[in-house]
Amino acid sequence: MRGKLPFILSREQTFYEALNDWIGDVFYDILPDKGFDLRDEQIFMAFQLTNAYKNKKVMFAEAGVGTGKTIVYLLYALAYARYTGKPAIIACADETLIEQLVKKGGDIEKLEHALDLAIDVRLAKSRDQYLCLQKLDAEITSDEKYFDVHQSLPGFVESPQSLKKYYSYGDRKEYSHLTDNEWMKIGWDSLQDCFSCSKRHRCGQTLSRDHYRHSEDLIVCSHDFYMEHIWTKESRTREGQLPLLPEASSVIFDEGHLLEFAAQKALTYRIQKNSLEILLERLSHSDMREKTLTLMEEILQKNDIWFQELGNSAESNHESYRKNVHKSERSTVLGKQLVSLIEKLTEELVFEAELYVVDEYQLKIVEEYLEQMLFSLKLFNEDQKGIQWLETTGDGTLVIMPRLVEDILEAQVFNQKVPFIFSSATLSTKGEFNYLSNSLGIESFDSFSVESPFDYEQKMKISIPTLADQEKHEHAYQQLLTMNGKSLILFSSKKSMESFRNQMIDKRLPFDLYFEGDEEISVTVEKFQNDVQSVLCSYHLWEGLDIPGESLSQVIIFDLPFPPSDPVFDAKRRHSVDPFHEVDLPYMLLRLRQGIGRLIRTHEDQGTVHLLVNDDENQHLSSIEEILPITAR
Repeated sequence: MRGKLPFILSREQTFYEALNDWIGDVFYDILPDKGFDLRDEQIFMAFQLTNAYKNKKVMFAEAGVGTGKTIVYLLYALAYARYTGKPAIIACADETLIEQLVKKGGDIEKLEHALDLAIDVRLAKSRDQYLCLQKLDAEITSDEKYFDVHQSLPGFVESPQSLKKYYSYGDRKEYSHLTDNEWMKIGWDSLQDCFSCSKRHRCGQTLSRDHYRHSEDLIVCSHDFYMEHIWTKESRTREGQLPLLPEASSVIFDEGHLLEFAAQKALTYRIQKNSLEILLERLSHSDMREKTLTLMEEILQKNDIWFQELGNSAESNHESYRKNVHKSERSTVLGKQLVSLIEKLTEELVFEAELYVVDEYQLKIVEEYLEQMLFSLKLFNEDQKGIQWLETTGDGTLVIMPRLVEDILEAQVFNQKVPFIFSSATLSTKGEFNYLSNSLGIESFDSFSVESPFDYEQKMKISIPTLADQEKHEHAYQQLLTMNGKSLILFSSKKSMESFRNQMIDKRLPFDLYFEGDEEISVTVEKFQNDVQSVLCSYHLWEGLDIPGESLSQVIIFDLPFPPSDPVFDAKRRHSVDPFHEVDLPYMLLRLRQGIGRLIRTHEDQGTVHLLVNDDENQHLSSIEEILPITAR
C-alpha cells in the first residue's frame, strides 16, 4: 500500500504548489520548533529543487558543508515517491556512505521524529557485499573462522523444509571481524552463476533483493550498484530475471562528482589469469571425452603464453598496481588464437552437456565465463578506444575499460524523464559545471551553488608545512601525540597508508590506530567515532565521512590527492590539450576540498587541518590557497 503524502493535496492545488507550501512550513515552522537550525542556504536549495522535480530535469546542487543538503533532498525524494507510487533511489559514493545515511541518529531518523513520519528506507548493497554459500562451502575446512561463519547462518539456509519464515542475511557488515582479503574468499564474485545456483532461493543476496524491491519510499545503494543495474538491465530482462533495481521516481547522486568513475567501473571487463585454470580444472574431473580434455589443456597453455606476452609488453609504474598494456603484434595474434580455441570448446561443451556427465551448475558457470572471456578478448583485439591494463595483485588480471562513458550515460541514464539530482559540496571547478556535465554526457541541466554557513575563521586552522617524505611520518606522529589521537589521516593511496603503518609499528602510542581494510569499513568508522582518543587512517574516506564532535578534531592530509599514473588517468591525459590543468589539478583540488571538509561538521566543531607537502608540491600552493576556506599558516 502506498504511503500517504506528508501534506494535504486539495483540488485547488497542483502537487507542486502543495509541495512548495509544505516545504515552506517544514523549514520555517516545523523544524525550528523541533530544535533544528533554520538555514537560508537550505531554504534556497529547497526551492531550487522544486523546479528540477517539476520539470524532471538534471540538477547540479552544490552546497557547502553544513548547509543541510541531505535533509532537503530527502524531503523531495520522499514526497515525490509517495506521489508517483515509485520509490526514490539515493545512490551514495560507496558502501560506507550508505551506512552513514541510515545510521542511528542520522538525517533519516531525525526527519522521522521531527515530522512524525514512518519512512520506508531499505538498503540495496552491491553483490560483492553478500556472502556466497557456494564459496563458503569450499572454504569451511580451510580456516576455523569460515566454519564459524557457517555455524552462524540462519536455520532455514540448510533446512530441507520449504521456506515459511525467512529474512535477509549475509551482509558483509555481519562479518566485520574478517579483513577485506578474508572476505573475498567467501563473498560473491563475478564467477558465480546465481541464476542456476541450487541455493539461490535461500541466498542472503536473493532475499535482500526481494526485500528492498518492495520499498515504498527510499532505496539507498552505491554508485557502483546503480551503474551495474543500468548496464545489466537489458541482459537480465532477456534472461527472465528482474533488473537489480525497480523503476525509480527520482534519482539522487550523493557525492555526485564521483559518478563517472562508477560508470567506468561498471563497464569494465576483467580476465583473470587463474580463473580459466580453476574453472576448467573443475570440469576436467568429470568423465569427459578425450577430445574435450585435450582442447582444454591447449587453451590453458595458450592462456599462459598470452598472459606472459602481456606482462612482457606492460609498462610498470611504482605509484600504481596497474600496468599499462601496449598491444604487441604477438599479443594480438595470441589473443585471436585463444578466441578460436575457446569458440571450439564452447561447441564441444554442448555435446558434453547432452551426455549428462558434467555437473550442470559447474558447466553453466564455465559457459558463462567463456562467453564473457570471448567478448573481452574480441574487445581487446579489435577496439581502439578502450583502456587496457594488467593488475599486479594476485596472479594477474587483464582489465578492459571504455575510455569515455558519456555517450552510454546519455542514452541509457539521462534520457529518462525523471528528476536526477547531483548533490555534493564539490561539483564545480572555478564556478563552472562543464567538467562534470561533459564527462557524464549531460547536455541540459540546472545548477546552483551555496556556501557553507560555518565561520571557518573562528573554527578552523590550516597548516601547510613543507617536509621531505620521511619527515612526514615524524610530523604526523608528533601531531597525533599533541592531540592525543582524535585525528583522521587521509592518504592518496593504500601504499602510502601501509608505509605509514609500518613506520608506526615501533612507536608506543597511547591510543588506538584504526586502518581501513582491517575489517568492514562502517564498523571501523563506528569504533573511531565512539573511541574519542583514537586515529582513523584511510585512503578512501575523502568524501562523505560525517563524524561531528571531539573524536575528529584534527585532519592530517598526508599527501596531495593527485590522480595516480595509471591507465585510466593516462587515457584522460592523452586526450587533453593541457593534461595537468584539465585532469590532474582539477581532480586533486576537488578531492582536497572534500578532505578538508571532514573537519567541521557542526557549528560546535573546531580543529586543525595539516596539509603536508614536499618541495616539488610547493609550486601548487597558489592553486591550493584559492580553494581553502581560510588563509593557511
